[in-house]
Amino acid sequence: MAEKEGEKQVDEGKIPLLTPYKMCNFELSHRVVLAPLTRLRSYGNVPQPHAILYYSQRTTKGGLLISEATDVSDTAQGYPETPGIWTKEQVEAWKPIVDAVHAKGGIFFCQIWHVGRVSNTGFQPNGQAPISSTDKQLFPQLRSNGIEAAQCTPPRKLTTEEIPLVVNDFRLAARNAIEAGFDGIEIHGAHGYLIEQFMKDQVNDRTDQYGGSLQNRCRFALEIVEAIVNEIGPDRVGIRLTPFTDYMDAGDSNPEALGIYMAESLNKYRILYCHMVEPRWKVEGENVETPHSLAPMRKAFNGTFISAGGYEMEDGNTAVAENRTDLVAYGRLFLANPDLPKRFELKAPLNKYNRETFYTSDPVIGYTDYPFLDSRD
Repeated sequence: MAEKEGEKQVDEGKIPLLTPYKMCNFELSHRVVLAPLTRLRSYGNVPQPHAILYYSQRTTKGGLLISEATDVSDTAQGYPETPGIWTKEQVEAWKPIVDAVHAKGGIFFCQIWHVGRVSNTGFQPNGQAPISSTDKQLFPQLRSNGIEAAQCTPPRKLTTEEIPLVVNDFRLAARNAIEAGFDGIEIHGAHGYLIEQFMKDQVNDRTDQYGGSLQNRCRFALEIVEAIVNEIGPDRVGIRLTPFTDYMDAGDSNPEALGIYMAESLNKYRILYCHMVEPRWKVEGENVETPHSLAPMRKAFNGTFISAGGYEMEDGNTAVAENRTDLVAYGRLFLANPDLPKRFELKAPLNKYNRETFYTSDPVIGYTDYPFLDSRD
């Protein structure tokens, strides 16, 4: 069916990215997704009113938006001013933001995360050590989202008995997201954060049932998936994975096997979508030549497949037309062009993004001040 649709788009000369797509219960009017983007503007870990404008600017009727990564607990933070969703105050603060997206007909998923060892005692309750799959320290480097890393404190390896407590933090965060009005959640299992610290053999040095074999290393991720599916239902759950990247010193000796195993395992839970980053996206801001592709994972996964990582309009169209993905997530281009789907439709020029203002805490600059196509100076 999907293959025929892909062929039909090409035959009729339509713009593949702008064709409708049915994602289970969600009727998408196009396939251009707002990627999850860290913005560091949630003062005191509480979402702010300026986020109402930011997200509603990027909303189209039937368009899918994924929120910035949102902390699942008070131990989850590794960056300043990231939003949380573990307190009642945070849930209430998200509600008007979600309402604004829904008022314009958008579909809004909340990405939930825990950074694990990508943190330091300054972000942790009572100045405790960050938690991880390991006690190996992460040394300063450029983080996956382009922010210069602060000094990371040596982490504390979670005990086997503590792991279910962290799984439960994810479950509660998912429940809170639904209470805040989100249509679903995306589990952040990418970019060297806590879930990937378990999945990847370059980091995970455990000898219990969460370490060693591929199956054991993926156990934590799949326990989180299962807990959330049981809490809010599979048709509201997505996950983001980056098997091929080695951000935060989180590489794997066999990334393709990891990606395929996760795709196949996720089918058991019948989750809504799997969101993967292209193997070419090794370094922030540039694509690299690679023999790997997401094709085996796309083939293995039964639900909606979202691809991300350095896409422009042309290769996004090609990926959809050739049925290599269902949806394409755009980050920097969508950040700088709040009306990105319209610009794609009109083949209009794009605003250039300013990397210098990606991660400031300003409520306007680099946030809601990028001009629309029909703006008049």
